[in-house]
Amino acid sequence: MNFTLHPEFPTDIEIEWNTILDNNPNHVPFLRYRYQKIWWETRGGGEWPDVDLLLVSASVDGKLVGIAPLFSSLDANGFPALFNIGCIEVSDYLDLLVLPEYQETFVSGLLNFLAELSAPAWKNLNFYNLIDSSQSLPVLQAVSAKMGWEMTVEKLQHSPFIELPGDWETYLAGIDKKQRHEIRRKMRRAQESDVPVSWYFVKDAASLDTEIDAFLELMGTDCDKAAFLKPTMQSFMHQVIHCAFEEECLQLAFLEVGGQKAAAYLSFDYLNRIWVYNSGLNREFQSLSPGWVLLGHLLKWANENGRSEFDFMRGDEEYKYRFGAVDRFVVRATLTPPAKV
Repeated sequence: MNFTLHPEFPTDIEIEWNTILDNNPNHVPFLRYRYQKIWWETRGGGEWPDVDLLLVSASVDGKLVGIAPLFSSLDANGFPALFNIGCIEVSDYLDLLVLPEYQETFVSGLLNFLAELSAPAWKNLNFYNLIDSSQSLPVLQAVSAKMGWEMTVEKLQHSPFIELPGDWETYLAGIDKKQRHEIRRKMRRAQESDVPVSWYFVKDAASLDTEIDAFLELMGTDCDKAAFLKPTMQSFMHQVIHCAFEEECLQLAFLEVGGQKAAAYLSFDYLNRIWVYNSGLNREFQSLSPGWVLLGHLLKWANENGRSEFDFMRGDEEYKYRFGAVDRFVVRATLTPPAKV
């Protein structure tokens, strides 16, 4: 297995990159080539202004079999460290990209390759936002133990999800009776409102930028999200949404009350699942519970259209559990090489 260090983000391996991802047991949308490239070019929407690329690829007989998209920076304690591209704030799930039959060989070769680098200097290797069921975790643990590396795994955040039965009524029957009643009541109240309430998916390329701006405006009504949406982050969001639209996995939905946008959900419709990325709410219409109503419609749509899972991704907000979500977690794996003698 031959390893190559890329000092610049490679522009000629998109097809091979996504082919590895398609065959990767840890397949998540944030590992697609274009998303990772957008993240790198914007430095995560400005989250990491001072970083150096350390992207490593591995090939066997000229065939690309694994990629470790990494960068170097300082960790929270001011020590030089390596991190996975995409971390920390804007990419809910991350992992290594490697064909399953090469996992152990790739990880052991990668650790040796990184340990032998003369520059940059670094003290630990951080893989953020791995799903706790990631097949990379036991491989990293086994290889690091064999090579004398120290590895710790830290639970970072809740990441609740709903397994969908494929039928709206069956889904409702499976959640708490009180919450089932609340969902029905709020959706019915919106339907019977004197002011027209409707919802839709964004499908028109010509209006996409206008719809993105409307979505970001709804996001910005929340104080924390407003602080998050700096100009560099808004540019990142625009690019990611355009990318998802062009790759036919965008699900941007709005609920309108009397023709005014009252709620929105930005999700990815990918791998037969809905991955909920962010949301926005106009609190002027709070009496109609627009967020709940739109979420109810999206869950109904997902069930009726054969989606297998509704993934809320990171965050333990109460409403997710009221809709029947159950927990999984994202973790951070930190690997430290043995001290050099």
